[in-house]
Amino acid sequence: MSWRWLGRVEYEPTWRAMQTFTDTRSADTADVIWLLEHPPVFTLGTAADRSHVLDAGDIPLVQIDRGGQVTYHGPGQLVIYPLVDIRRMGLTVRGLVMALEQLVIDYVAGFGIVAAGRRDAPGVYVAGSKLASVGLRVRRGACYHGLALNVAMDLAPFSRINPCGMAGLQVTQLSALGGPADVAAVAQQLGPKVMPALQQAAAAASLLVS
Repeated sequence: MSWRWLGRVEYEPTWRAMQTFTDTRSADTADVIWLLEHPPVFTLGTAADRSHVLDAGDIPLVQIDRGGQVTYHGPGQLVIYPLVDIRRMGLTVRGLVMALEQLVIDYVAGFGIVAAGRRDAPGVYVAGSKLASVGLRVRRGACYHGLALNVAMDLAPFSRINPCGMAGLQVTQLSALGGPADVAAVAQQLGPKVMPALQQAAAAASLLVS
């Protein structure tokens, strides 16, 4: 099995575990996808501008090593961490981002939700509102961090920040759009699709180069 549902886990220990996995993996280490949700936390990317944190209040604020600005994780949000050797797979960072976006776009289409990505701002959007965010780190040819899909959560904490550094950006979630509201059920549906989606993107990239 290339994916694991971890349930609700604390942010910092999970982040450190991703780093350790990436730093200790060998050329033969199998790729794995972690699917989970976190307790409430704001995270800031390496070059994030702290002015985009308007009022963290009682929610922890953690400076981390992914790209991007500030985002929020909390119960009711499905987080997908692909711990993948993209160099071995033949994926570029941009290819990985687009594959993760397309995974969500294709999934929500099954519920009649029309979603799209944006070249200028990674993530998945529905009628201008952000449904999913993407933030990655690549080290030694392998990636960690990943994608956060809003399923059925309290969206109020997003009003305490400029999500992804975009003032006034509205956010939405699956349950409000007529999709499912059970994070674990969404994880079980998406989990088996993640690795094939990345492999398909890599195969398509290989055909373009050949």
